[in-house]
Amino acid sequence: MHRALLIGIVLALLAAAAVAALYQRDLSRAVAGLEGRSQRVDTGFGPIEYATAGEGAPALVIHGSGGGFGQGLLMAEPLGALGYRLIAPSRFGYLGTPARADMTIEMQADAHAALMDRLGIDRAVIVGGSAGALSALQLAIRHPERCEALVLLVPASYSPERRPHESGARSVWAERFMMAALRADFLFWAAIHALPGTMTRLILATEPDLIDAAVPQEKARAWQILDDVFPVSRRADGLLFDSHTAGDPPPMELDRIRCPVLAVSAEDDLYGTAASARYIAANVPDGELLIYPTGGHLLVGHGDEIWRKAASFIESAREGRRPRRRGES
Repeated sequence: MHRALLIGIVLALLAAAAVAALYQRDLSRAVAGLEGRSQRVDTGFGPIEYATAGEGAPALVIHGSGGGFGQGLLMAEPLGALGYRLIAPSRFGYLGTPARADMTIEMQADAHAALMDRLGIDRAVIVGGSAGALSALQLAIRHPERCEALVLLVPASYSPERRPHESGARSVWAERFMMAALRADFLFWAAIHALPGTMTRLILATEPDLIDAAVPQEKARAWQILDDVFPVSRRADGLLFDSHTAGDPPPMELDRIRCPVLAVSAEDDLYGTAASARYIAANVPDGELLIYPTGGHLLVGHGDEIWRKAASFIESAREGRRPRRRGES
């Protein structure tokens, strides 16, 4: 009896040591993967981290929840291959861009404009994904002269038909609990390895079966997006901010947007962004809508087609070939 117990304890310790070694290996790889890929510039909103890729006309790419500059580059990689220079900042509270106690969506939009100032960019195509669509919209509202075209992928923005996805982090204690959970890198790492299907639904808002059935390239992209949330502690402040703003987004003055807007989503996005995309396209002066029946929040299976259509949309906007806007004579 004692021998069996001793063997069990030894095996448990060996298993724990193996898990700890795997965790430390993945953590080291994740941290190393961030090093040397980005730069920081000082602005009136504090330091802003960003990374670039590609050559050509500038496209400011604003990442979604759980991201950072790497998610932005991955999201718009096909656009870079089509002849655009991608500029992907980390939003407030993500990676190398510190959170601010007074940060708002409007302030984040102004910070995007400040980054463009520092990089000498007068006008750019703006791409916003998921929660990043909020500050992309505000950039187009507050700084219309800076935006040539706006492409919004699964926008986590306001619609009267979209139910708020409340985080529950409203009380002081609930917020403290959420912050503690978001800083627990080991727990997040363990969850994505032990419960990949659950984490796919919870974080990527996409049914796992869609990813399992995808071609290898799409499948790899989906898992990379999930893996790139780790280490989650370096994104905790941004994730908490997104839980408030994208979880229950405010209405915006969409009629003030001057540039053409393409809104893209899928009916089965578990975050319900199809309703948001429809609302945007119907309420901006020059809106175009692209909705797929399936694809989830990651738009699985549609990446190449989306970016071909987006590139055509952007070129028509930049060349002034868009149809006349509503209300113009």
